[in-house]
Order: sequence, then C-alpha cells, then structure tokens
Amino acid sequence: MSTSKTSGSYMRDVFRRFRAHKLAMAGLCVLILEILLVVLLPMLFPLDPYTSDVAAFGADPSVLHPLGTDEIGRDLLARLIYGGRVSLAVGILSTAISVAVGVPLGLAAGYFRGILETVVMRCADIFMSFPSIILILVLVSVVGPSVLTVTLVIGVLGWPQFARLIYGNVLSVREKDYVESARAVGEKSFRTVMKYILPNTFAPILIALTFGTANAIIMESSLSFLGMGVQAPMASWGNILYDAQSIAVLSQRPWLWVPPGVALVITVLSINFFGDGIRDALDTKMKL
Repeated sequence: MSTSKTSGSYMRDVFRRFRAHKLAMAGLCVLILEILLVVLLPMLFPLDPYTSDVAAFGADPSVLHPLGTDEIGRDLLARLIYGGRVSLAVGILSTAISVAVGVPLGLAAGYFRGILETVVMRCADIFMSFPSIILILVLVSVVGPSVLTVTLVIGVLGWPQFARLIYGNVLSVREKDYVESARAVGEKSFRTVMKYILPNTFAPILIALTFGTANAIIMESSLSFLGMGVQAPMASWGNILYDAQSIAVLSQRPWLWVPPGVALVITVLSINFFGDGIRDALDTKMKL
C-alpha cells in the first residue's frame, strides 16, 4: 500500500474517532456557534458597546436592551458580544505566539543538543520557576494594561510549556531509523527537521494548543477582572465581571454578571472538550 493511501486511511480513522467523541463534537459546535455570533451578529444588528443611552442608566432587561444596561447606560448584550470577540482573540493570538516561540526553540534544542539545548532548557526552567500570574501582573503593570500588552505577555510567557513538550518528543524521534537514514544520505538538517521530525512530534502540540487557548482566555479574564487587563471602554468578559462585583449588583442584578460568567465557563469547557476529542482521536489505544 502506498504512503499516501496509508496516510489517508489514518486521517479518516482519526476523523471517525473524533466524530464518535460526543463531548468533543458538542464543544466544536458550541465554538463554531460562538465565533459566528461574535463575528456576524454585529454585522446584522446595530450593536454599539460604547455609546451610553442617557434614558437607560442601569436599566433592567427589556425589548430594547435584552440584557439591560450598565451604570452608564451601555448595552450589555452588545458588550457581551464584543467582549467575546476580545476574549477569544486574546486566547487564540497569545497561544499562537507561544507556539511560534516555543516550537522552534524546542525543535532546535532537541535536534541539535549541545549548548543550544542547555541554554533553551535552562531559560525554560527559569521562566517556569516564577508564578505565572504574579509575573504577568508585574509585566502588565510596567508596560501598561491593554489588549496588545496582555496578548503579548501571555503569549511570550507561555512558550516554555510548548518548548519542553516538543523537546521531549524530538529526543525520541531523532533516534528513529528514518531520521538516521536521512542523515546518512546527506539530508540537510532543516529539511530533516521539517520533513521527518516535526510531522511526527506535532500531535501533542495540537492537543496542548487547545488547552493553552482555554488557559489564555482564563488568564485574560482574570487580569481584566483585577483591572490589569483589557481597559474600558473596550469590553471583555473579564472587565464586564469587574464592573459587576459589588454586593448589590451580585445579589439584586444577576443579569449584569451571569451572562459573561456563563459565556466564559461554556467557552473554556468547549475548548477543553474539543482538546479531549483530539487527544483521544490521535491515541490509537483509546476505545470510543
């Protein structure tokens, strides 16, 4: 059987196993629905998360404002939708930064070894020795809180996990016969890494990417809730919760904090279920 047929059969088996994972499929459907809502809904309806309605300061839910308004009259449904855009964007982009930094460093350290391995792995150990939330708070307070700052800081500080994960996989793959054969015939190092090593070590990275995105969304929401993340008037689920943390609001006006809290929980759970499905689909020992 040819390599292409074998590869195609493997991918079909992976997709079949993923489709059999009910929680993963449910999570994927929820994520697709959320992305469609935060992207398409503002195009279809005149949602404005920044303008205050002077006739509706702190209004209860109504036909005009389905989730009510905040203390300065901003529509909470609009802020929930636009906040979803920001939270999802920060989670995805910061994880992409972590992968872009960590994967090449882990590949290089695992394949070339020597002094490069020592430098990269010791740097990763140093980064991971600090409590991440404390370090992120310090860096954000120094640079200044904003969407760009939070995205960059979370992304840059997240690279050691990806570097260490792919480093461990490269150490096992680099000793395989097909890699040794590629070296024996004079294959260049870059081509060997890209053609033989990376494809055989990327599955764990794909799984870690989903869980990293969920963690980044939680981290952004935590920073925004503490007042060190996304700043008003820009909305995120975290700073919507920050605006609703008084006892009076928590006890008497649940529509101010329940929707962003539920959206955050459902999004993180859906991403984690999706990651579980990918992990189980790629593991041939799992029985679904």
